[in-house]
Amino acid sequence: MSEQVQVRQRGTLTLPATLREKYGIQAGDTFQLVDLDGIFVLTPMVPMVPELAREIERVRQEAGVTMEELLEGLREQRARYHLGRGARDEGK
Repeated sequence: MSEQVQVRQRGTLTLPATLREKYGIQAGDTFQLVDLDGIFVLTPMVPMVPELAREIERVRQEAGVTMEELLEGLREQRARYHLGRGARDEGK
């Protein structure tokens, strides 16, 4: 499939409606533009946050850890990390 697009003032491109409908592209969707020596490849940027959140929740449930326990563990890990950084920074 080949479609023609035109660069407008301020560099704006409009994707043809047929492609937007075919691939479910909505206003605000984000894309990565890759330049392969003058051949442009436009790839949708898939948000990773929802997928990561689902995976974390799956692992948490499998481990039988409550949300409170998970958050407390994260706080403790962050405190250990910052303590270790402070000791390294003082040794410089």
